[in-house]
Amino acid sequence: MVAIPHTSHLTPLTSLLSWTILLAPLCAAVLIQLVGIHRRRLSATLAVAALVTSFACAGWLFLQTLGNPVILPYELSVSWISLPGLAVPFGIFMDRLSLLMTLVVTGVGSAIFIYSIGYMADDHAYSRFFGVLSLFAFSMLTIVLSNNWIELFMGWELVGCCSYLLIGHWYERPSAAEAGKKAFMVNRVADFGFFIGILALWAISSPLASERTFHFQTLQERLPGLAQQGFVPFALLPLIGLLLFCGPLGKSAQFPLHVWLPDAMEGPTPVSALIHAATMVAAGVYLLCRSFWLFASVPQVLTTIMWVGGLTAFLSACLAFVENDLKRILAYSTLSQLGYMVMALGLGGPTAGMYHLTTHAFFKALLFLAAGSVIHGTHEQDIWKLGGLLRPMPWTSGAFLIGGLALCGFPGLSGFFSKDEILVLAHERNLALYWLGTLTAGMTAFYIARAWFVAFTGKTRGHPPATLAGYGAGGHESPPVMIGPLVLLAALSVVGGYLGIPRFLEEHGGGFHWLVAGTSLAVVTVGLGLAWLIYKRQAISAQQLVQALALPYSFLQRRYYIDEIYAWYVATIQQKLIAGLCAWVERHVIIGLAVNGTARLTQALGRLIRLCQTGRIQTYALAFLIGIIWLLSIPLGR
Repeated sequence: MVAIPHTSHLTPLTSLLSWTILLAPLCAAVLIQLVGIHRRRLSATLAVAALVTSFACAGWLFLQTLGNPVILPYELSVSWISLPGLAVPFGIFMDRLSLLMTLVVTGVGSAIFIYSIGYMADDHAYSRFFGVLSLFAFSMLTIVLSNNWIELFMGWELVGCCSYLLIGHWYERPSAAEAGKKAFMVNRVADFGFFIGILALWAISSPLASERTFHFQTLQERLPGLAQQGFVPFALLPLIGLLLFCGPLGKSAQFPLHVWLPDAMEGPTPVSALIHAATMVAAGVYLLCRSFWLFASVPQVLTTIMWVGGLTAFLSACLAFVENDLKRILAYSTLSQLGYMVMALGLGGPTAGMYHLTTHAFFKALLFLAAGSVIHGTHEQDIWKLGGLLRPMPWTSGAFLIGGLALCGFPGLSGFFSKDEILVLAHERNLALYWLGTLTAGMTAFYIARAWFVAFTGKTRGHPPATLAGYGAGGHESPPVMIGPLVLLAALSVVGGYLGIPRFLEEHGGGFHWLVAGTSLAVVTVGLGLAWLIYKRQAISAQQLVQALALPYSFLQRRYYIDEIYAWYVATIQQKLIAGLCAWVERHVIIGLAVNGTARLTQALGRLIRLCQTGRIQTYALAFLIGIIWLLSIPLGR
């Protein structure tokens, strides 16, 4: 059954709060650019106050929903694009899915915004940072609350633009500038296919051109009937599904378009936390959930989605094994966890995917902010240059430990419940993916424990020399404005699994699968134990393992050579072949033939005509005589 939105019982206050959720960050971004660009404290205050206001309004709606569930769903809209045969409103569609996502974006985002006050305190572009951050929040909320595909796509592209600006915030560094461009260009490739899918969806929305629509609810009501009546070609829906999946393939950084996400670590750490936890990469998973009714009608597309997600989860976890940068380890972890979510969607479990998205937002934001606290206190993010942080940075160390345990699915923490929901789903529907996901869970426990033991409890190993072993111990704890969000997110990472998120989405809870939970716990224990033996007790030599596995280790260090393959494709296929062919056509066909050829033809005709102008009276008299004879001969010929 399709839930029909209604507004008859909505109060003016509910409408006002709904619009406030969406527009408050936009107002902050505009005001920062107009009056706060040179006022550091004002810019931060506007950005934080706006997002906290959005979170408070979303919280009020949530409490109203608990007391009166009939409020949802509802829709609000104003006229936006109005052309003959095309009407696109700008609106808000609020149901349980969008309300939950709004709470995640504004709640986790507010903690990150507050944290940024301390982390970015010495940054020369402080006000610009908060202005773009507010625009980023507005863009993500536009995706979440939109009621049609065009509005969603506008927010989708704004998110991409803001990510480019934030990842390249320190554009004076070539690596940051390149990372911003890489994120922007990779997502443009994916978004091209996504936009073609949106246009194709609009084209089949009605046999009559005047009734075609981009509206979510209308499409959901209308398309199944059109398909049954034969108005939609059989092969077209799978093609549209694959084109729409191009959007999540780029935004949620699924293989093989994952390459931009690790490089995004060049941006400030709060940006990494925001992108990886609550906003940009979560947009792809949210889109799959929002349009799941469409994907559910094309099982072959769901099969593609689940295998892309499963392989992304496994392959990304492998890359985290050989990474030494603390933030990049977490970036590959994000790729892996996003793979779990996409796999859940492909297996037909949008609730499981959203459940893990929500808990992941808690503990991944916690991990990134804890990593940022380490960088703030030590000015270092290579785990082999850290060590002994537990004593000088107890709050940061405790936060990272809680986030790491939640990530690997330690019993009782939020990640344990949401990850096992996905594994239970895989156990029921695809055993191959279940075992792949279970193996990935053990790998996750290993690489996050490796980061903990080396950076927080271990000593410096390998290079640089051991004389720098005390560098990490010289770190200092972060200020309260940064520690406060860590404590809040740590609490959410502990209790997130008990908040009844699946019940809120489906109005019923799932069962507990002891076999899946026990197997998952066993592999996690093995992963933690191996990391402890290698990096804490040093009972197994990490250096000898690297030497014994030199070939696969080198292969992983080169990131499966995917970046090199893309570089070869750009240099050989695009620049030499495609661009070379286009240059040849331009030079020889367009310029040589069309432009210069026309000029030469005109010149030749001019020379030919010039021969007729001899300046001799005899020649003109002869031509005149020939013309008269020809005119006189016409009547005779008839």
